[in-house]
Amino acid sequence: MRIALAGAGAFGEKHLDGLKNIDGVEITSIISRTGEQAAAVAAKYGAKHSSTELDDALARDDVDAVILCTPTQMHAAQAIACMKAGKHVQVEIPLADSWADAQEVLKVSQETGKTCMVGHTRRFNPSHQYVHNKITAGEFNIQQMDVQTYFFRRSNMNAKGEPRSWTDHLLWHHAAHTVDLFAYQAGKIVAANAIEGPYHPTLGIAMDMSIQLKAESGAICTLSLSFNNDGPLGTFFRYIGDTATYIARYDDLVDGRENAIDVSKVAVSMNGIELQDREFIAAIREGREPNSSVGKVLDCYRVLGELEVQLNAMKK
Repeated sequence: MRIALAGAGAFGEKHLDGLKNIDGVEITSIISRTGEQAAAVAAKYGAKHSSTELDDALARDDVDAVILCTPTQMHAAQAIACMKAGKHVQVEIPLADSWADAQEVLKVSQETGKTCMVGHTRRFNPSHQYVHNKITAGEFNIQQMDVQTYFFRRSNMNAKGEPRSWTDHLLWHHAAHTVDLFAYQAGKIVAANAIEGPYHPTLGIAMDMSIQLKAESGAICTLSLSFNNDGPLGTFFRYIGDTATYIARYDDLVDGRENAIDVSKVAVSMNGIELQDREFIAAIREGREPNSSVGKVLDCYRVLGELEVQLNAMKK
């Protein structure tokens, strides 16, 4: 499987590190915003080609699939371009920043027959897989999820502390993780509400947000998001169920009393990004729909679209 990666920033390198552990995978092309960065990352990971233009990779016959780690605003159009060029594609979360664009990506995937998977990593983290396995075995039912997504991002910096060329978004990016995970664990979302705090004077985005969700199962979710939090960073999930309480922090899991739960045997790796990439490669090889395919995560973007309408109405 010959892979091109577009967007060789902090998250792009996480994918490249994960791909190194998958048999039969070759990184053939690196695309990045600057030629210098693209060439440096290509040299580091042994790719024979680098460029600043995605079209250069799409024109190559030694590229079977593309992983997109580019700015959010490019995701939908680039995913469509990849599939129309005959390439399978994994697009990092979010799939799109509008409900209409998300629907268009699904349409092109269906028309081309190409695998299109979205980077909803929480479906692959061993911690969340452990809970999902309990649910599917009938041993645990969610009553409530309480989720905190906190960053300190009052300036436009990435995870490496380097300047970003684009602006992040609490609703379409960070909330997407939890909206999809809640539906994956508890069932279709039938009600959703959102409010947001003040907008940043230069970034032009809400820096704080609160979201409430209800699934058809009756389970509820409360999600708090902030770019103002000067403290522990990341997303922390509390699952409150009928038989247990679980707290998930990325790939780690504890019970409600902070007793560690061993999730090392849940999957072949403890790295959620690597497991995500393994599913992408395996689905292409096996000719099947991957977990977190565009079709399976599409309803998340319906909910985000409805929340955006609510938030826009409050501005008037």
